[in-house]
Amino acid sequence: MKQLIVISAPSGAGKTTITKRMLAAHSDKLTFSISATTRKMRDGEQDGVDYYFLTKEDFLFKIKNNELIEYEEIFGNYYGTLVTEVDRARSENKSLLFDIDVKGGISIHSRYPDHTLLIFIAPPSMAILGERLAKRGSENTEIIERRLARAEMEMEMASVYAHIVVNDDLEKAVGEVESLIFME
Repeated sequence: MKQLIVISAPSGAGKTTITKRMLAAHSDKLTFSISATTRKMRDGEQDGVDYYFLTKEDFLFKIKNNELIEYEEIFGNYYGTLVTEVDRARSENKSLLFDIDVKGGISIHSRYPDHTLLIFIAPPSMAILGERLAKRGSENTEIIERRLARAEMEMEMASVYAHIVVNDDLEKAVGEVESLIFME
């Protein structure tokens, strides 16, 4: 099993649901990489559980001090992985499971090529992805359109990933991801 397992997908494709299922079933072998972000906390989210919610100033300070493995600005907010997350997983003797965007996954793979497994979760179609984003009810039409435009770019970059799993049936997709993680 690889030490760093990256699951990426366009927003709404199911990566967070699949990641949570993997963690629930394999908490003895996997730990979640909590990303840092400057975006506002959504209802039900907790600092230090879902994300480390930082101010833009704090995030930029961490960039300057090389405290991030990777980071990116997306829709005006910063997202990234703290070096301390890899250290934490190593100290727990667990593989670190990432739920991050495509560019972040590629950055992690570039930095740790022999230790990283890249899995891309693809939606069955862009139309279904749009429906999923609208059902969330957490974003307006303009943001959904921006997410769909970004999804096109992410789908094009998916070919860099070692494995692509189409999430047309959640149980099937969870099983495929589980097989990929534990076959390595």
